[in-house]
Amino acid sequence: MRLTDLSKGATALVERVEDIHAPDPIAQRLRDLGFVPGEPVRVVARAPWGADPLLVQIGSTRFALRRAEAQRVSVTANGETAQ
Repeated sequence: MRLTDLSKGATALVERVEDIHAPDPIAQRLRDLGFVPGEPVRVVARAPWGADPLLVQIGSTRFALRRAEAQRVSVTANGETAQ
């Protein structure tokens, strides 16, 4: 499942960030920001009508990602939702 597939408030664990081509500076930047295997991630907010951006949280840091960037992040949903 992709990060873009999660609904607002959903949490998941990062599986991997996929490189589109080698070298892929965007994928590397996402890994540098903390999108690494096993790291919990939560979707905080989504733009209306499926537009950009997607606001996600890793640890105490929030990032606004374009859908194309979030699409590179594979996750495993863990079934929890934020209250």
